[in-house]
Amino acid sequence: MKALRFTFPEIAAVYQSGARVEDLIGEAIVRADTYDDPAVWISRVASEKLLDRARALDAIDPAARARLLLFGVPFAVKDNIDVAGLPTTAACPAFAYDASASAFVVTLLERAGAIVIGKTNLDQFATGLVGVRSPYGAPRSVFDKDYISGGSSSGSAVAVAAGLVAFSLGTDTAGSGRVPAAFNNIVGLKPTRGVLSTNGLVPACRSLDCVSIFAATVDDAVKVMDVAAMFDQGDPYSRPRPPQAVGAEFRFAVPRKEDLDFFGDPENAQLFSQAVARLEAVGGTKVVIDITPFRDAGALLYDGPWIAERTTSIGNFIQAHRDACDGTVADLILAGAAMSAVQAFEGLHRLTTLRRQTATLLADVDCLLMPTAPTTFKVSEVAKDPVRLNAILGTYTTFMNLLDLAGIAIPAGFSSGGLPFGVTLIGPAFSEVKLAMIAHAAATSFNLPHGRYGKAATAAARIEIAVVGAHMSGLPLNHELTSRGGRLVEATRTAPLYRFYALPGGPPFRPGLVRSENGEAIEVEVWSLPTAEVGGFLAGVPTPLAIGTVELDGGRKVKGFLCESIALNGAADITSFGGWRSFLARPKSE
Repeated sequence: MKALRFTFPEIAAVYQSGARVEDLIGEAIVRADTYDDPAVWISRVASEKLLDRARALDAIDPAARARLLLFGVPFAVKDNIDVAGLPTTAACPAFAYDASASAFVVTLLERAGAIVIGKTNLDQFATGLVGVRSPYGAPRSVFDKDYISGGSSSGSAVAVAAGLVAFSLGTDTAGSGRVPAAFNNIVGLKPTRGVLSTNGLVPACRSLDCVSIFAATVDDAVKVMDVAAMFDQGDPYSRPRPPQAVGAEFRFAVPRKEDLDFFGDPENAQLFSQAVARLEAVGGTKVVIDITPFRDAGALLYDGPWIAERTTSIGNFIQAHRDACDGTVADLILAGAAMSAVQAFEGLHRLTTLRRQTATLLADVDCLLMPTAPTTFKVSEVAKDPVRLNAILGTYTTFMNLLDLAGIAIPAGFSSGGLPFGVTLIGPAFSEVKLAMIAHAAATSFNLPHGRYGKAATAAARIEIAVVGAHMSGLPLNHELTSRGGRLVEATRTAPLYRFYALPGGPPFRPGLVRSENGEAIEVEVWSLPTAEVGGFLAGVPTPLAIGTVELDGGRKVKGFLCESIALNGAADITSFGGWRSFLARPKSE
């Protein structure tokens, strides 16, 4: 059981094989006890109580088990959400109180057979996207302990990514359920406001707060949402889910190139381009839009009157216990006291205008694809510049709840340094089913590991190769890639450094790419192959073609098809066509 990944299908398979819930929960206890980041948990359920709960589930007859959709699944809860019998601290010991009843969503999950292991760390009062603003310590990225985990749902994300639990609950007001997912290579589902009850949640911005879900896969996250999404008469912000229609085809929006800022992180920029290509490869149609209204809406959350809503939630406590609070959090929340009613109404009117503008931009698409976060930072960097770096992390997240949008953050690759990158699919209110369908297709195409499991092997197990001719999608030799497990990474162009030739002979007819001082940019596709398949593929490459280093637009270099200059005798220079497809589509008289 030590090798078990806590995903729902694997847990179900273990139980079907005859394993006891007591055994699996015992393994979860060991993992929580021995994980090498002590800042993940703020409090834990006593081991004997956990085992008693497990034994009670073991005693249930098979028919009753089948009705429990989360039978024996261990989970964690962010410590601004009540769990009966455990203190709720919101990462402030002076604020702590003993919860006499569990939050509405926790109760639903437990009724479905899930077992709470404990309460997880967070940025104090859920204020921050960095994960370091807690007296209980700063949980770290599961991939590099020098880097932040993201926040404010820091411990919840790490608990899933490290395999301590199968899923966890976080909260999301400005991106707290998405940024930590990106930094730890897991899924973060932020439902529409009100779909999951906030009854039993310490409020940050009560009109915007969402309970969010972290899980290893899109399917696991959706299963949790389906259990927990019940209208709650006791929550004035609760909303019932209407039926959602879903079609197979989809259109997705992406920001204009000039609207994207990765703050000096070119690898994340490249990974986002690859994610766009991925969505196209699984059947999406790309639409480019101006995201300025989204960014303008996001600015209202901290630079506008909504900061005053945080003041109404917790300002009196902070004013009375300033020395017991994180200094950055206290300064930010108390600043809202200076906001006037006039500013509040000005902000509401501005937001109404922006809602209309953004709704128009999304009217003809199923979702908007955005980077989850533009870059990441080391813990030491955040300590030196906490406010500015925190704001950078919210570049693509802070507008969502203000605009009443839903979103699913999914993993989208790794940097050369081994840090994960993520993207978020964003849709209008109550679009979770459609978003999940697209996110599932995209995540399947990425074929990434879950959390930290298998990352090193997976990242090293594939090699990217640029193809320029008959190996491109839909052309005669593409099967030589797909039959070997090849995956399209992106469709792009080379740097303007190459001449392109139609070589004599065929079929199949082949082009030749040659580096030249008077070169131009040529259309290419970048494919990744499993390392074990590369040798067989290269063995079939005929002379005068060879595999060398190809420089792409933007400066990235990959292995790719080049041609020996000796083969240019009798070859036609077709550089002016810009690519093999355009050459093949030429009028036959040319």
